[in-house]
Amino acid sequence: MKKLISVALSLFILVILYLQIDFAALLAVLASSHSGWMMLGLAMVIPITMLTAWRLQQLSPPQANLTFAEGNRLILAASVLNMVLPSKMGDIAKAYFIQKRGALVGSLALSLVVFEKTCDLLSLLFWCGLGLLLYPNKDGLFWLMTVVISSGLLLGIVLLVSRRLADQFFDFLKQITPNKINEKVKNLQSAWSQMHDYFWRDRAKLLTITATSIFLWFLHLFQIWLFILALNAWTPLLANLALAPLAILAGLLPLTFAGIGTRDAALVFFYSAYFDPPTAAALGVLATSRYFIPAVAGLPFMNHYLIKT
Repeated sequence: MKKLISVALSLFILVILYLQIDFAALLAVLASSHSGWMMLGLAMVIPITMLTAWRLQQLSPPQANLTFAEGNRLILAASVLNMVLPSKMGDIAKAYFIQKRGALVGSLALSLVVFEKTCDLLSLLFWCGLGLLLYPNKDGLFWLMTVVISSGLLLGIVLLVSRRLADQFFDFLKQITPNKINEKVKNLQSAWSQMHDYFWRDRAKLLTITATSIFLWFLHLFQIWLFILALNAWTPLLANLALAPLAILAGLLPLTFAGIGTRDAALVFFYSAYFDPPTAAALGVLATSRYFIPAVAGLPFMNHYLIKT
């Protein structure tokens, strides 16, 4: 039922959005796009996926025996689930797949994936915060978002560095959340504690993973900038570092199907200072392709993992 509601909400937002813009103009923008920039932007899926798989391989303890090839298969399989599960929860399913390989217990597999997604979120907030700080002519809304994003980044770093403060934070969440969510908070707290114990033992690896995550998310945002060039539009790269993450974060809200609709509307809104709504809507189509292409590539591997479960 929840999935049907999210699909319906995505369709509703898209209908409202496309009623406000010239749909024929959107198609014209896509038809007249620069093929070279378009191919380069779409091809960025390959190094992004491979680097993500390499990071997962580096994150995994030696006893997991996770090869680079299987890391890629796990990333692509998770991409399939991310198309149907809210808030990129398909990535959490990787923990289940890793556990079923028999090399790691469930709690360690979950802590590995929790750390991976924490690095992703903090890296995205890092680029967004940097972009917002450098964004010219900020109005009240952009100043508010700068404060919120910077505060979120600071909170995430504090929780990652201090186990004591992290425990206090999770204890606070357990006090204010309903019983249905409370159990999930307890599991997350347990995984977070195990993650903290495991990853802080190797500071060199921690630094490598952090640097890799920041660079990886630069590639994500650079891909969106390439799509803008492909649409014969222009946004300064530094401005894109602020605007693209805001749209991605909107797509992570557990409201719509795979972020479709909320992400598109956010792109139209945030990029309005640089190009017209049809171009922004076309950018939304290309932004969705960033998730759709790996999901299609991951379909052949889903049967392999589902059989193991």
